[in-house]
Amino acid sequence: MLFGSYRIAGVAMYLKHKQSGDLVEILDTRVLFDPSRPEVAGRYHAGEELQERESFEKSALIFPSGEELPRCWMDASYKHQVSSNK
Repeated sequence: MLFGSYRIAGVAMYLKHKQSGDLVEILDTRVLFDPSRPEVAGRYHAGEELQERESFEKSALIFPSGEELPRCWMDASYKHQVSSNK
């Protein structure tokens, strides 16, 4: 099943909302990986009802394990900063 334009065969990515601790299903991983986009579309994964689509600040999301998101997903100048520190 294809959801949105970027998800294949029902594969989904879930992150955790820092403040609530709830899981958030990411609806477009390409936006998540794009450091020039500070927000990503998702929906809370809670209960049996399909939740409404919302916009989430990337800075408010972490991996379910508690790890922060990679800086290269959030900071467009990260690559330049890393190369200038060498």
